[in-house]
Amino acid sequence: MIVKAPSAIQERFDVNNQIFREEILPAGKPVVMRGLVSTWPAVRAATDSDVTLCNYILRYDTTQPVDVSVGPPSIMGKFFYKENDLGRLNFARTRVPLSKVLEQLHNSDEINSHAIALQSMPIPLGLPGFERDNQMPLQSVAGVPRIWIGNTVVVQTHLDYNDNVACVVAGKRRFTLFPPEQIDNLYIGPIENTPGGAPVSMVSLDEPDMARYPRFAEALAAAQVAELGPGDAIYIPYAWWHHVRSLKSFNVLVNYWWNDTPPAASSSFNCLVHALIGLKPLSPRQRDIWRKFFDYYIFNNDEISVAHLEPGERGMLGEKTPELAQYIKTYLLKKLEK
Repeated sequence: MIVKAPSAIQERFDVNNQIFREEILPAGKPVVMRGLVSTWPAVRAATDSDVTLCNYILRYDTTQPVDVSVGPPSIMGKFFYKENDLGRLNFARTRVPLSKVLEQLHNSDEINSHAIALQSMPIPLGLPGFERDNQMPLQSVAGVPRIWIGNTVVVQTHLDYNDNVACVVAGKRRFTLFPPEQIDNLYIGPIENTPGGAPVSMVSLDEPDMARYPRFAEALAAAQVAELGPGDAIYIPYAWWHHVRSLKSFNVLVNYWWNDTPPAASSSFNCLVHALIGLKPLSPRQRDIWRKFFDYYIFNNDEISVAHLEPGERGMLGEKTPELAQYIKTYLLKKLEK
C-alpha cells in the first residue's frame, strides 16, 4: 500500500493581532506562527539552558503539589492504554512538588527514564506572576494559560472542543494534525475512559498497522505536520485532531484554549453521549429520519426552521439567551427523570 506523507502546516512570520483576527481565525486552518513568543523571558531563559529555565519557573512556584503523569520506561513515552486492555491506562497519576518534577526531568535520560509529564496546569494557580511577565501578544487569544512540562513523551491523536494556541517555551515538538472530518479514518477508542479526557485514535502514528486500520492511509493523506522550537506557536482550530511528540529530554509548552460560542454550547459532547441511548438503538430507517430532523432544527439556518413563526411563538427554537438555555436544561432534566 502506498501511503501519502503528511503535508507541511502553513507557516507565518511576524503575525500580529490584526493578521490573526482577520486572516488566520476566519480561515479555520492550522497555522504555525514562527517566533510569536520569542521575546518571552521564559523563552530567553530556555535559550540559555534548561537549568536557567528551571530556576526561572521556580521563581513563581507556590510550592503546592502538582498533578503529574508518570509511566515506566517500557511505554517509550507514549501515554496510552495497557496492551490489549482498554479498561486500564499504562501510566499513573501522582501529586508531587513542582521542584521535584523539574529535578527528575533534569536528571533523566532519553532511554532509561520514566515518562514524566505535568500537563495542563493553570498558570495563574500554580505559577502566579508568570502570565504577567510572559503575556500572549495576540489579544484575540482568550483563555487561561496552561503549562505543560515533560520529557520525551507522546500525546496520542485526540481533539479539543476549543480553539487552541500552543507556544513552545523549551525543547522541540512535532505536531501532526488531521481535519475534523477524518474521524472516520482515525479509529477512535472509547469516549468515556481516555488517557487525557478526550477520545483518542487507536492507531500508532509511528508504526500504523495498516492491515488492521486500512482507512488510516486516507487520514495520513489529509494530515499536516510541523516541528516547533522555542518561541514558535501553533494555532489548532476547534476540533482538529492532533498528535504531539516531544523531541527533547526537557520540554515546556504554554497553551491557551478558548471558545467563542455561548457557555450553553459547551454541552455539545453531552448531547452526543445522550444520542447514544436516544438515537443509536433506532433502526437505520428511523435514524435517517432523525438525521433529517437534526438538519432541519440544528444544522440549517433559521430561515428554514423558524422564519414562519413569530418570535413569541418559537419557544425552545427562539433566540438563544441564558434564560432560554436554563429553561431547556430544566425541561431536559424533567424528561430524563422519567
